[in-house]
Amino acid sequence: MLLTIDVGNTNTVLGVFDGNRLLVHWRLTTRREQTADEYGILVRNLFASSSLDESAVDSVALASVVPPLTPVTVALARHATGHDPLVVGPGVKTGMPILYENPKEVGADRIVNAVAAYHRHKGGLIVVDFGTATTFDCVSPAGEYLGGAIVPGITISADALYRHAAKLPRVEISQPPAVIGRNTVASIQSGLYYGYAALVDGIVERMIRECGFSVQVVATGGQAKLIAAVSKTIEKVDDDLTLVGLRLIWELNRS
Repeated sequence: MLLTIDVGNTNTVLGVFDGNRLLVHWRLTTRREQTADEYGILVRNLFASSSLDESAVDSVALASVVPPLTPVTVALARHATGHDPLVVGPGVKTGMPILYENPKEVGADRIVNAVAAYHRHKGGLIVVDFGTATTFDCVSPAGEYLGGAIVPGITISADALYRHAAKLPRVEISQPPAVIGRNTVASIQSGLYYGYAALVDGIVERMIRECGFSVQVVATGGQAKLIAAVSKTIEKVDDDLTLVGLRLIWELNRS
């Protein structure tokens, strides 16, 4: 079995594959202070609660955008399998030409998402990943990574509003009952929710015009379903995109 690990700034997502089949996945809070031993205990408990045999894992594929946690996760993988994990980064085959000015600057998660989206959907694509930052990545019909855009995630936006506006409360990010809020909480929710959806649609629409080719717009990440419900441009939500991309890249490099 293959264990895939996507270490993000807010969440760490793990998935277990048996061949092409995703057996189970878990979303955890990323904690920079945790050690490999602590993560190991957590992973063992997750396997036990899912009635999976941890010893059956013989390979690990890892993408991390949190440098302090990369060696911790590598140590966890070595302990779990006795082998070094595949860490997505420079020198790893992805099967996708990277047309960024400096390919080393592209986050591993963005490349993994692009690889999985092209494998699943083919053709021109815009992949929107709702994480700590929201990323927009464009893939050509020939399967080339062209580049994209990065904006603060909706949770960061809400937190910044709470921290820098003394009289505004922290609110849950959810769809409000109306665009015109009748109280402060509803007004903030409206601005965050509909404003963020408009931001996503605006960037996607500009990208489509700039691309000059037909695209599918695929969303993934923690807030994808929430924003997709009101977005005019998001066509599909694919929760497992990053984990599938890690499996595909692992298969390409395992020889």
